[in-house]
Formats: sequence, structure tokens, C-alpha cells
Amino acid sequence: MENINNVTEFILLGLSQNKTIKSLCFLLFLFCYIAIWMGNLLIIISITCSQLIGQPMYFFLNYLAFSDLCYTSTVRPKLLTDLLEERTRISYVSCMAQLFSMHVFGGVEIFILTIMAYDRYVAICKPLRYTVIMNRRRCYVLVFACCTGAFLHSFMQCLLTINLPFCGPNEIDHYFCNVYPLLKLACTDTYSVGILVVANSGMMGLVNFVVLMLSYFLILYTVRVYPAKSHSKALSTCSSHISVVVILFVPVLYVYIRPAVTFPEDKVFALFFTIIAPMFNPLIYTLRNLEMKNAMRKFGCGCIV
Repeated sequence: MENINNVTEFILLGLSQNKTIKSLCFLLFLFCYIAIWMGNLLIIISITCSQLIGQPMYFFLNYLAFSDLCYTSTVRPKLLTDLLEERTRISYVSCMAQLFSMHVFGGVEIFILTIMAYDRYVAICKPLRYTVIMNRRRCYVLVFACCTGAFLHSFMQCLLTINLPFCGPNEIDHYFCNVYPLLKLACTDTYSVGILVVANSGMMGLVNFVVLMLSYFLILYTVRVYPAKSHSKALSTCSSHISVVVILFVPVLYVYIRPAVTFPEDKVFALFFTIIAPMFNPLIYTLRNLEMKNAMRKFGCGCIV
């Protein structure tokens, strides 16, 4: 049967219909958005303008901060404007574009976090071969692989969604165009599509999460025999990375690893990977990192001079 699409726009129901709550959310999310831009831009500038850019860990951190900015900007500006409006609409084309861009930059962030875990594994478990294994050419290849993998993931996600027929209700019970609420609106059986979505998004998140945890387990197992100073430094680095992984991956796995159904609390969990994780990444990676603090201090002194 030929797909019929009579829907040209969707209505986003958002987080709440209460005007007071929407006003409070606007102020809170505006502050968070400014904090995300300031924190991640500071990381990018501090790394780029210092010798840290030559170290693989900070090379990848630079791209992580950039992907955070791009990822949150696919949702946050639209969310802020919607909180000020009575009825929030998004065109079909804009909805598909938002879905695609979210999964591209979200995929890049997930893959880069996995590469950063691999980088720490090589640095701590194979220190004598670190400079050979993580040379600059390989770092660029890994970043390119992250972008390619994220693009393919997002392309498949959108391909599954864009072929669905929408011919009835157009209200999305969310504050952005997410795949599960869209499956709920499709006027066809979406069971097989839902399975493919879980295989695409859910399994990608789960596999990367397992690889990340395995990498950090091997690191912790290796450093148990190290001297106290080296042991504490490795633990400090790994603990900051694990904090980022937990904040990002637990909500992602909750939303995408289960069958294609929607729950009211999905919107709350989505706040973690669209707002909270990009905002806390700069704090987690800088407050416990002496090299980053020194680089920021030098950048600040240079601006004052």
C-alpha cells in the first residue's frame, strides 16, 4: 500500500501547559543554555590556544565540547521559543531535520566518549606504546570514524521515520521531535519499525556503554598495582569520565533500549541527555583536571592583558 502523508506540521505538547511552569522553565533553560555555551566554548578555546591540543585526550575533549554545543543547539533554541508561545508548532520538514541533526551530533558524542575511554585505556595499560598507537593521524581517523558512524546511524533512523504515513493526529507528546512519539502517530503498524529503531539506537547505545565500562574496568584492574600517586591520578581521570558516561548513557538506554513505547517520564529523562549532560560536561572535565584549570587560567590572564 502506498504511504499517504496528510500531515504538514506537528504540534509539540512540550513539558507543561501551565503558564507559570513554562515561565520558570524558560528562565531555567535559558540559564542552562548560556552555561553550556560559556563552558564548552571556554574548553574549546583553552585547549586550542594551548599545548594541550597536542595530547590525544584533550584533542578528543575539544571535539566532545563542540559536539555538545551542536547537539544542544538542535533542541534548546526551539524549546526556549516554544515556552513563550501558547501553541507550539513545527513543520514536518523541520521535524525530520531536527530528528536527523539530533541523532548525528548525539551519535558523535557517544562515539567520542568511547574513543576517549580507549585513549585512557592505552595511556594507562600500554604507556610505552601510547605515543605510537595514539598518533595524530590515528586521532583524526578516529574522529572521522565517529562522524561517519553517527551519520549512518542518523540516516538509518530518519529513513525508518520518513517513510511512515502520517494521516491522523499530529500532536507530539514531547518538547522535540523524537522517534518513539512519531511512531505512535503513524497510521500503520509500526511494530517492525520499532524493532529496527531499538536495534539502531538502543543497541548502539548499549554496545558503546559496555565497551566504555569494560575499558574503565580494565584500567582500574591495571592501576591496582601502581604507586599511590599514579593510582590516584588514574582514578581521578577515570572517575570524571565515568560520571559523564553515567549522566548521558543511563537516560539514553532507558529511552531507547526498550520496545517502541512512550511514557510520560520520557520527557524528564530526555532532559538529562539534551540539557544536563552538555551543561555538566565542562564542569566534570575541568574542576578535577589540573591541566585544564591551568590552561583556562592562562587564557584568562591573556584576555586580561
